[in-house]
Amino acid sequence: MTIQVGDSIPDVNLKVLGEQGPADVSTSEIFSGKKVVMFAVPGAFTPTCSAAHLPGYVANADKIKAKGIDAIVCVSVNDPFVMDAWGKGQNAEEITMLGDPAGDLASAMGTELDGTGFGLGKRSSRYSLVAEDGKITVLNLEQGGAFEVSSAEAILDAL
Repeated sequence: MTIQVGDSIPDVNLKVLGEQGPADVSTSEIFSGKKVVMFAVPGAFTPTCSAAHLPGYVANADKIKAKGIDAIVCVSVNDPFVMDAWGKGQNAEEITMLGDPAGDLASAMGTELDGTGFGLGKRSSRYSLVAEDGKITVLNLEQGGAFEVSSAEAILDAL
């Protein structure tokens, strides 16, 4: 079942590329006691994700944080090396780039997307959300391959 407003973010480990290499970071660490914007993309370096979704959050990071947001997180079913390289290539210094290599978060949230027909394998659907202390207060889940409701501008409107 797909996660909904009012639900808590499932407690799973994601991956970040740290100074010593890949490191675990739990969703409880990310969300506990904070107001966080998280957005998920089907894949790093993919066309819509690279041309519109991530760049919108990069361009609006300061405006989003000015609305009381403690952190902006981008997650994708990719490894932390890919997420780090993509973030650097997009100048996403204000955004925490996290890999969900096995799709654990996508599965736990009910947002799995079957991209095997496109050569992508199991991925996450595109969405954005706001969570306060781990509880979802805003959820913008895209339908199919759309990019209409999960943009940075939509999050700004919701804040």
